Amino acid sequence: MLKIGLTGGIASGKSTVCALFKHYQVPIIDADTIARQLVEPNEEAYAEIIQSFGKGILQKDQTINRSKLRQIIFSDLVAKQALENILHPKIRQQLILKSQQQHGSYIILAIPLLIESNMHDLVDQVLIIDAHPSLQLKRLQHRDGISAEQAQAMLNAQCNREQHLACADDIIDNNHKPACLSKQIERLHQKYIKLSNGCQHSNSNGQ
Repeated sequence: MLKIGLTGGIASGKSTVCALFKHYQVPIIDADTIARQLVEPNEEAYAEIIQSFGKGILQKDQTINRSKLRQIIFSDLVAKQALENILHPKIRQQLILKSQQQHGSYIILAIPLLIESNMHDLVDQVLIIDAHPSLQLKRLQHRDGISAEQAQAMLNAQCNREQHLACADDIIDNNHKPACLSKQIERLHQKYIKLSNGCQHSNSNGQ
C-alpha cells in the first residue's frame, strides 16, 4: 500500500485537506489524534509528561492543559525537546502499527512534524501543503485566539516554508479560498491510485 506523508507549516490547512481526501474514502492516520490519545490519563506518556513538567500543567479534572503546555514548549526550546523525546517515539510506533492495519490503494499519514521529526522513512511520498507565512499567521491567530507574537513563536518553532517545499514530492497550494483545493485533491487522488497500481504491478512481476 502506498503511504503518503501529508505535512506543512502550522495552520497551513491540514484538517481541510484531510477532510477532502476522506471524500474518496482514503484512510487517514493523524499524528495529532495519536498525540492527544497518548497524553490521556493512565497512558504512559501522561505520567512521563507530569514527571517532566510538573502537576502545574494539569486541569481540575487531572487532564493535561494542552494550551498551557503548548505555551511552555513554544517559549522554551529545552522544554520542547523534552516533550518531543517523550512523544515522538510513541507516535512513530503508533503510525507504523496503524498503517499496517489499513487497506486500500493508498493511505494518508498526516504528520505535522514529519520533516522536523525525521519520519520520512515511514512514507513513500511527501505531500506538502503550502501557505504563505503571513496567511498562516492570520489563520493561527484566528483559530487559537492568540496574539501575533505567540503565533509567530509557533511558526518559528517549525521548519520554514522553503525547508518544507524542498522536501516535497507534491505540493498543495492553499493560499486561496478552500474551494480551490478540491481540484488539486482530485488530481492527486488519481495520481496516487496510478502510483499504487504501478507499485503493485511491479511487486507481482518481481515475485
